[in-house]
Amino acid sequence: MIRVTTRWMPVAILALGLVSCKAPDGGGRTVLLEAPQDPTITFKVWFQVGSQDDPPGKEGLANLTATLISDGSTETHSIDEIMDKLYPMAAGYGVDVDREMTVLSGRTHRDNLEEYFPLLIDAYLRPAFKQEDFDRLRTDQLNYLENSLRNDSDEELAKAALYSFIFEGTRYAHPIEGTVAGLRSITLDDVKKFFAGHYTRANATIALGGDFDRALVARFRETISGLPEGQPAKAPLPEVPPIGGRQVLLVDKPDADASISMGFPIDVRRGEREYYALWLANSWFGEHRNSSSHLYQVIREARGMNYGDYSYIEAFPNGGRRSMPPNHVGRRKQIFEIWIRTLPNEQAHFALRAALRELELLVDNGLTAEQFELTRSFLGKYNLHFADNTSTRLGYAVDDRFYGIDGEGHLARFRKIMAELTLEEVNAAIRKHLQYDRIKIAMVTGDAAGLASALAAETPSPMKYGSDKPREILDEDKRIAEFRIGVVGETIPVIPADQIFAK
Repeated sequence: MIRVTTRWMPVAILALGLVSCKAPDGGGRTVLLEAPQDPTITFKVWFQVGSQDDPPGKEGLANLTATLISDGSTETHSIDEIMDKLYPMAAGYGVDVDREMTVLSGRTHRDNLEEYFPLLIDAYLRPAFKQEDFDRLRTDQLNYLENSLRNDSDEELAKAALYSFIFEGTRYAHPIEGTVAGLRSITLDDVKKFFAGHYTRANATIALGGDFDRALVARFRETISGLPEGQPAKAPLPEVPPIGGRQVLLVDKPDADASISMGFPIDVRRGEREYYALWLANSWFGEHRNSSSHLYQVIREARGMNYGDYSYIEAFPNGGRRSMPPNHVGRRKQIFEIWIRTLPNEQAHFALRAALRELELLVDNGLTAEQFELTRSFLGKYNLHFADNTSTRLGYAVDDRFYGIDGEGHLARFRKIMAELTLEEVNAAIRKHLQYDRIKIAMVTGDAAGLASALAAETPSPMKYGSDKPREILDEDKRIAEFRIGVVGETIPVIPADQIFAK
C-alpha cells in the first residue's frame, strides 16, 4: 500500500556513517560527490517532472508512472525476480515524487556493483509497464487517498487540505498521489505516453556518490542516451492571488480529534540571503522537532496540549516520520506553514488563537538580540545533522541544481551566511516575508459544526487543566482566550473527510 511518495523496495539497506566528501562536481547534467571512505555507491537520476505535470482529469499520473518504474517489472525481470536479486545484495532503489521533482535513488555496496547496476538502469530505461503492475500500484494509490490519508493520519490530511486551500485552482492544489477521480481515469496507455513525454534525455540529470571511478561515471552518463528524445514544456509557476484576511476550511471527520495547519505563500528561495535570515527566525519560532523552539514551549511545554508545534519555510512532507529536512522537494513556490499537532477538539480554538497570537508577536516585534544569538549558535551546530551520509549529501547537491545554487552549495552557504547574519537582517526578513492578517487555516476536526459556530461568533475559549498552572500562564490564558481571529466570509466551508480529494 502506498503510504508516502518516497518508495523504497523492502530490502535491507546498509547504514552509512559520517563521511568526508569533496564538493560536487559539475559536468552539465551530472552531479558527482566523491566519498572514498564510503563502501557503498549511491545513484540518483533526477527527472524534471512532478505532480504539477499531471494532465487535468488525470491527477496522480506523475506519481503512478514513477512508482511503476521503481516498484514494477522491467523488460528483463519481473518485480518478484528483481526483489529476489536485490535481497542478497542488501541493496535497493526507490523514487521520490514531489510537485516539481522526481528522483530515482539507489544504493549498493561497491562489491555488488556489477550485479546491481543493470537492475537499476533497467528500471528507467526498460520499464515493462505490465497491466498487473499498473493495477496493483494504482490500487495502492487509491487506497492511500480513500483510506490511509482520510482515516490514518489526520495531521497529514490537514496539511494536504491546507495546500489545496492555498493553491486552489493551480497545478499545486491536488496531493502528489492525485485525486480519486483522476486516478480512476488513468489508463496504462496514459502512463506510457507520460513516460515518453517526460522521461527524456533533456529532462534527466544523473548523480553519483561514494567510492566510484571515472569508468562508472562514463557508464552511468551513457545510460541517458537510452531515454527518449524531446524537451517537455515547463509547467507555469502557480499564480496564487493574495489571501484576503484570515480564512478557515474545516474537514469534518466524526470522532476525530483536531489537527491544524495554517500558512500562506512566500517568495523566498533557497540560496538567497533572505532565505537564511528567515530560516533563523523560523528556527527560533518553530524548528521541527525542537523542544526549545518558541511554539513548542508555548503550546506543548507550558500547557501540555499536544505532542508538538512547529513551523516551516519550505515543504516538509511526512513530518511525523522524520527529524531532518527532506531532499527532493524543490519547489518554485513555497509556503510558510504552522503545524499544530493533534489535540482535543475542545482545545482547538484556544490552540489556534495561541499560535496566531505568537505569529503576530513575532511579526510585530521581531527577535531580541539574545534570541538571535542563541538561535544562531544552535544552528551553527545543528545544521551538521542535515546531511550525515553520502546519500543525503548527494541529495542536497541535486537539489542545488534545482534551485540554481552554484559554487559551494546550500549546506556550505547555510553555514557561511549564518555566521554573517545580523539581527537587523533577520528582523527585516520577518517583516518582509511573514504576515498574520492574511492567512489560510485548515483544520480536521470531529466537531466541525461547533468549531465553525465558535469561530464565527468569536466565542471565548478558556483553557481547563487537570493540574495547577503558574499564575503567569493563567493570566496569559485569559488574553489568548479572548484573542480575536476575525475569520472572513459569511460561512466557513466544511468538507466531509470521506469526500475530500474525490475530484
